[in-house]
Amino acid sequence: MAPQREEDIAHLFRRAGFGASAADIEQFARLGIVSASTALSYLLNYTAQPDDVDDAIGRVGYVGVTAQGRFAPTVNIADARQRWLFRMVHSRRPLQEKMTLFWHNHFATAHSKIAGDVGSEEATRLLSAKPSEDPGGVTGQLTLLREHALGNFRDLLIAVAQDPAMLFWLDGRTNVRARPQENFARELMELFTMGVDRFAESDVYAGARVFTGWNLSRPGSGAAQRYVFNYSANNHETSAKEFTFPIYPDGSRTIPARSASAGMQDGIDLINAVAAHPETGPRLARKLYAFFVNEVDEPDPALIAEVAGLYYARGYEIEPMVRRLLLSSQFRDPANYYKRYSWPVEFVVRSLKEVGWNGFSVNDALTPLVNMGQQLLEPPDVNGWELGPGWFSSGAMLARMNFAAQLATNQKFNLRDAFKGHVESAETVVGYALDRLTPPVYSAGSYAALVDYASAGEPWTGSDTQIATKASGVVHLIVGSGDYQFV
Repeated sequence: MAPQREEDIAHLFRRAGFGASAADIEQFARLGIVSASTALSYLLNYTAQPDDVDDAIGRVGYVGVTAQGRFAPTVNIADARQRWLFRMVHSRRPLQEKMTLFWHNHFATAHSKIAGDVGSEEATRLLSAKPSEDPGGVTGQLTLLREHALGNFRDLLIAVAQDPAMLFWLDGRTNVRARPQENFARELMELFTMGVDRFAESDVYAGARVFTGWNLSRPGSGAAQRYVFNYSANNHETSAKEFTFPIYPDGSRTIPARSASAGMQDGIDLINAVAAHPETGPRLARKLYAFFVNEVDEPDPALIAEVAGLYYARGYEIEPMVRRLLLSSQFRDPANYYKRYSWPVEFVVRSLKEVGWNGFSVNDALTPLVNMGQQLLEPPDVNGWELGPGWFSSGAMLARMNFAAQLATNQKFNLRDAFKGHVESAETVVGYALDRLTPPVYSAGSYAALVDYASAGEPWTGSDTQIATKASGVVHLIVGSGDYQFV
């Protein structure tokens, strides 16, 4: 029998993860995860699960990777992208990986810009390295985002401000007192925290001066040589900096003049201020609501206010905000199911988990993802990707349909074997496919069209040859349909 997926659990794993494979469902059942409440506890308390997914790369039973020589995700950008896709498919911490994707878009940083400064290998290292595997102990930006996935937003802002990849991306490494560089200060306020129209141009210039001296050094030698954050006191502009919004709890809008040696506190003070700004909490709440609940309709203002209130009351912690959203009646309301446009990477990973991956390499998804409009570690600009309907140009939708055909064809014989036991009729084949793939409920007309396809041609016999053709064909039609592009 097909694994019976309760709609609320399937909805939870699509939104707070990347869907659930048949093997996942069996594993969850063994762990006692049989209801939405136990599934939510499992997802939120992910630190109880080992983060050992990378150890499975190359093993039988997992989606494949393809490498030119040694698989080297620390220095080869294609391998780095493959490793992240592999993690999305197989991680026992799907919510952590989902939040890493959320933050990757929020703090959009592109490999190509960094590579222009330091070369592709070093740029990949700055984005993808893990300290345990890097000779210099480098923590790449993805690892940083993963570590802070549901953590404290203020702490994440400080970590990002000192992240070497970000210092290259927004030119912080060149921010010195003689020539203040405005890029990071602008995006800190406009994109990372308060939002547009919440500050003045004078604030951008003041912010640039605040972060003068937040630069980089390159200690070590040989393979262990690395870029690290370095506060360069000699490069810090020490005069007072005045803003149009409060910096301190007493309402003061001026960061005082400080000695160069104490000047790093200027940046901490500004980050504290923008984290505490009255627009930051609601803006994060709206972004998280769109990511987890519904991006099609206007959010419930009362829920946004409550989630934003939690942000301030809990000292800028993200986990209480996400927990409240996933526990909300709005999240559980079937009217909000399939009210998110699937990002290309979400579409690809969900397809792999629900269709199958035996004999498939995540490398084969990299070019289709580009054609769909999303290349991991290469957002188009500081704004990140255009979400929602912006994903669906005619070319991008064609790329999704082509990927559905590619995957269904690749999995033809695996699907044949999986559908055995569900081949009494064309109707049972279609029913099993719909249960396995979890699209929205099909209308009577759409369901009939799938049955017509499955039953077309020679009389139904349920032979291996017939099932191999019809099962992969039905899967192709479902995964390539407009309905399947929503999560």
